[in-house]
Amino acid sequence: MATQAQTLARALNAQAKSPQFNYSKARATARQDGNVNWAATKAHNEDFNAEVDGCESFVMNDGSVAEWSSPSSSYTPKAH
Repeated sequence: MATQAQTLARALNAQAKSPQFNYSKARATARQDGNVNWAATKAHNEDFNAEVDGCESFVMNDGSVAEWSSPSSSYTPKAH
C-alpha cells in the first residue's frame, strides 16, 4: 500500500539530484503537497540545523514520514 510519504519522497528525490537543492527548496516542494502535517513536521524537526542536518524530514497526515538521509542525500518513505 502506498503511503503519502512515498509520493512526497519521489518528488523531493527528483529535485535532490540538482546541485542547487537545499532545505528551503525541499520545504517549498512539501508546501505544495496538501498531505503534509505541518504541526507534526515541526515537532519532528524541533532540533533541525540546516548546516548539520541538511534537510528536514516531513510527517504526513497518514502518519508516514518522508525521511531525509544526509549520507545518501535523499528521502526515504517510512510507514508509521
